[in-house]
Amino acid sequence: MAGPANTEVLRDALIYLAAAAIVVPVATRFRLGAVLGYLAAGALIGPMGLRLVATDEAMAALAEFGIVLLLFVIGLELRPARLWAMKRDIFGLGTLQVVVCGLALWAAIVAATSFSWEAALVLGLSLSLSSTALVVGLLKEKGELNTPVGERAFSILLLQDIAIVPLLIVVAAFSRVPNPDAPEGFTLVLLTLGAIVGLALAGRYILNPLFRLVAQVGNREVFVIAALLTVGGASFVMASLGLSMALGAFIAGVMLADSPYRHEVEADIEPFRGLLLGLFFISVGMGLDFSILLTTPLAVFKLLLILMVVKFLLIAGLGRLFGSTPAQAWRLGLLLAQGGEFAFVLFNAATAGLLIADSAASLFGAVVTLSMIATLVLLALVRRILPEDADGDGLRDDLEGPDRAAPGSVIVVGYGRFGQIVTQMLQARGVGVVLIDRKPDQIEQSRQFGWKVFYGDGFRPEVLRAAGAEEARLLIVTTGGGSWDPARLDPVRAAFPHLRILIRVHDRLHAMRMIAADHELVVRELFWSAVEMGRLALREIGTPPETIEAIAEEYVRRDAERLALQVASGDIYAGAHTIFRPGHNWRPENPETSLGEIPLAGAK
Repeated sequence: MAGPANTEVLRDALIYLAAAAIVVPVATRFRLGAVLGYLAAGALIGPMGLRLVATDEAMAALAEFGIVLLLFVIGLELRPARLWAMKRDIFGLGTLQVVVCGLALWAAIVAATSFSWEAALVLGLSLSLSSTALVVGLLKEKGELNTPVGERAFSILLLQDIAIVPLLIVVAAFSRVPNPDAPEGFTLVLLTLGAIVGLALAGRYILNPLFRLVAQVGNREVFVIAALLTVGGASFVMASLGLSMALGAFIAGVMLADSPYRHEVEADIEPFRGLLLGLFFISVGMGLDFSILLTTPLAVFKLLLILMVVKFLLIAGLGRLFGSTPAQAWRLGLLLAQGGEFAFVLFNAATAGLLIADSAASLFGAVVTLSMIATLVLLALVRRILPEDADGDGLRDDLEGPDRAAPGSVIVVGYGRFGQIVTQMLQARGVGVVLIDRKPDQIEQSRQFGWKVFYGDGFRPEVLRAAGAEEARLLIVTTGGGSWDPARLDPVRAAFPHLRILIRVHDRLHAMRMIAADHELVVRELFWSAVEMGRLALREIGTPPETIEAIAEEYVRRDAERLALQVASGDIYAGAHTIFRPGHNWRPENPETSLGEIPLAGAK
C-alpha cells in the first residue's frame, strides 16, 4: 500500500514547470532565446526572487546531468576521424584560449582588486572557461553547430572541459587546507588518461554488442534504459575519479558515433537532455544573488565588464590568428565572452581550500551568471541588427558525415530486398543516402557488404531528425510486413512538411488507404515485377515487341484509372469495366477488337 504523497516535492516540481511554461515562451517570442527564459524563470521563483522554492542540492545535481546528456549527444555527432581532424583547433586554439585569457584575467583581477596573486590566478583561470551548455545549446538551436564559427567554438569548449582536470590540480596546489586523501597531480593525470582509454575500449567491445542485443529484443523502453545506463555509467566512472562527468559522457558518445545505433540512441536521449538542461539553467538563475547586486553593484559590473571585454578581444584575436575572417572572429569572441558553469566548480574548490571567502565566491558567481545573460542579450541584439548570414557562416558540407542527411539527399527507411534495389539506383546517380532499419541482423549483414545502415524506427520524427530529415529532400519508406496504418506517417509529415515521401505499399487495398490519406507517391511491391513477367510471357508466345509495350502501357493506364475510381468511391469493385476479361485480344491499332476476330499471335 502506498504511503502518503510528498506534496512538497510535487509542489516544487509544478512551480519549476509552470515558471518555465510561462517565462520561456515569452523570451522566445521576443527572440531572446529559450536559455535566457530559463535563467529568468529561475531568478523569478528562487530565494532572491518570489521565494517560491528554496535552492535544492538534489535538484541542482539532477540539473547538472543535463550538461552530461548534452555532451553525450554532441559526442554522438563526432566520429573519431572527424575529432582527429579538429585537433589543431582543439589542442592549439583551445589551449591558447584558456592560457591567454586566464593570465590576462589574472592580471586584471590583481590590478582591480585586493586578492592575493594565488587567489587571482585561480579566479582568472576559472573565468577563462565559457559556458558549454549555453553556447552549444544556442548553436544547436540556431542550426549553427556545423558552421566555421560553430566548429571552432565547440573545439575551444571541448578543450575547456578537458582543462577542468589540470585546473583542479592548480587549485589543490594552492590550497591552504591540504587533503591527504586527494590524488597527487601526476596520479590524477594518469587516472584521467586511464579512464579515457578504458571508456574507449568499453565503447568498442561492450557498447556495440550491448545495443545489438537490446535491438534484438525490440523493446523501445529497454533501449532507453540502455542509453541512459551508458551515459550514467561513463559519467560515474569519471566522477568517481574526481574528473568531469561531462567529459566521460562525451567520450562515450564519440565511441558510439560510428555505431549503427547512434540515431536511435540520440532520439531516445533527446527528451531527457532538453528537460534536464532547462532545469540546469533554472537552477543557475535561482542561484543569482541579488543582495550582491544591491550591496556592491559597481564591483559586480566592473568585474563583468572586465570579463567580457578581455575575453571578447582575446578570443577574437586568437580566431584571426587561426584563420577566421574578421566577421567570424568577432562572432566567436562574442559567443565565448561569458563565464561558464564549470567556474562554479572551481569557485567551490577554491572556497574549500580557503583561497577565497564565501562572499567572493558569491560575487564572482553573480558575475558569471550575469555574463551568461549579457551574452544572450547581445547575441539577440546582433541578430536583430544584422541579417542572418552576414558573417558568412554558411554550412560547411565537409563537416557533414555520411551518417546524416546532407541538404538535398535521401533517407531510406527499410533496407531489405526492396530497399536495396532503390538505394543502388540512387547511388548510381551519386545521390547521398542515409539508411535506417530495425533488424539488427540485416544491419550486420549489410555492413559486411560495405553498407552503413543505422538502427532505428524510421516512423519516429526524433530518429529522422537525428538522421538529418530537416535537410533531406526525400523520404523513401520501403518497410514490408503487411498493410501498416497510414496514420503512422502523420507525425512525420507534421514535423517535416517540406519532405516528399515515397512509399512501398503491400497491395491494392493498402495503396487505396495510402492515397485516401493524401500519400500520392505509392508503389505496390509486386506490381511492376508482375508487369515485367507479363511482358516476358507475351514475348515467349511470339507477340511482337511493339505490341508487348503497347499492351503493358495500356494495362498500366487502365489500372491507374481503376485505382483512382476505387479511391474516390471507397469501393474495391469500382472501375471493373477497365479490366481485361476473357474474350479480349487488344492491340493498339484496334483497341476494341474482341478475341474471336483476331487470332492470338503465334497461333496455328
